[in-house]
Amino acid sequence: MYKCDSIPGPTMWMLPLQNQSWVSEFVLLGFSSDPISNRILFIAFLLLYLSSVLGNGLIIILICLDKHLHTPMYFFLCILSLLDMCYVTTTVPQMLVHILAHSKTISFAGCWLQMYIFGALGLTECIFFVVMAYDRYVAICYPLRYTVILSRGLCMRLVAGTWACGFLFSLIHTFFTMRLPYCGPNVINHYFCEGPSVRSLACMDTHLIEVVDLVISVFMVSAPLFLILASYICITLAILKIKSIQARCKAFSTCASHLTVVTFFYAPATYIYMRPNSSYSPERDKQISLFYNVFTALLNPIVYSLRNKDIKSAFLKVMGHSRRVA
Repeated sequence: MYKCDSIPGPTMWMLPLQNQSWVSEFVLLGFSSDPISNRILFIAFLLLYLSSVLGNGLIIILICLDKHLHTPMYFFLCILSLLDMCYVTTTVPQMLVHILAHSKTISFAGCWLQMYIFGALGLTECIFFVVMAYDRYVAICYPLRYTVILSRGLCMRLVAGTWACGFLFSLIHTFFTMRLPYCGPNVINHYFCEGPSVRSLACMDTHLIEVVDLVISVFMVSAPLFLILASYICITLAILKIKSIQARCKAFSTCASHLTVVTFFYAPATYIYMRPNSSYSPERDKQISLFYNVFTALLNPIVYSLRNKDIKSAFLKVMGHSRRVA
């Protein structure tokens, strides 16, 4: 069932016994072992993946081509779409290969890399939602100074800062998880190398690592969520002061898309990463992880394109220009 390479005990971090072995690869079970079910799942996830990549890619292209969309809000939306494309690509292509392949193994190094990149992009997106909430706060509370406050330089620094924080904190989380001794079963009941799923296979008490993960989650999940809520409280108070009902509706509409995406991302992610290993349920966690991994990446282009007149207008311009050229 598992493949291990024996190595000297003293080289292993926090390993109590000398004659232990180190797992060199993991087996990802995925969702089903039934061939018919796997074919259906392959088609479904392939369509979801292609839709996510094409939808987010289209938003990036439209924002880059249309000069009217060269504002801080659409710059941040472009970065969010790029994040989602990378995020879903970290897990779904490999899952599609494993669905059809007889071998479902992933090397230890490959698992480490997938966990790190997935965590880095996820944490980056957590922080980036705060940046987008701040953008809405400035746009509604200080509309006349919007482009002055959110200058090009500040926008670039905010984006660079979120990416740097995400990749740094993910490195801490991944380092502690993958340095645990994995000396027994190597079958991961998941479709990718997610931290809690991998950690459950460690052959030692993981309480200390859970505490480290909880601290990271508080700073990187709870703190951003609190800042988002604080921003929207200020936004709501500012909107309520607007006398025109039509203006109020327009202001609320600009925030609705962001709040919808934040809810679908934060709710399942908070459940997965802010609870102890004792409540770990493989089948339930696999299904819940789909929401903040696959469905959120698909939801973003749908929500922002269907509810946004500027995106629709840019799309019609591009299509009209393409027809004239043809």
